[in-house]
Amino acid sequence: MTPQPKPADEVKIAALFDQLRQPARIQIMLIIREQPACVCHLVAALGLRQAAISQHLMALREAGWVTTRRESRNIYYSLSDKRLVNLIEQGALIADISFSEMEKISRRPLENCPCPQCHPELPPEYSCKSVPTGYQKKS
Repeated sequence: MTPQPKPADEVKIAALFDQLRQPARIQIMLIIREQPACVCHLVAALGLRQAAISQHLMALREAGWVTTRRESRNIYYSLSDKRLVNLIEQGALIADISFSEMEKISRRPLENCPCPQCHPELPPEYSCKSVPTGYQKKS
């Protein structure tokens, strides 16, 4: 006779999917799947308020899905388990959605993003504020 799964197992799986019910969390995980990002990059990429992104990041941290690393004044968020992207990719396949279209959200650099990864040439005083008006990237 095969052992029956414990009800707690289903609860854990349900909790996993519960974290994915917010589209912004899926987008955040896609953005950080290959390279860490700071909050200002996520704001620029998603067009959401910083407070909303911080709430989603807190939920993802509590779930153990993202880790943080401080570098100077910035905190960078990384995906703690790359298999989560596979779960999102499988969900896209089941929903008949092109994963390659979804993953475009992770493209870098973003022109309107003031983070050090997108604009390393910006002086530190502009970091994670806003790209100065009329600022031209030096070639």
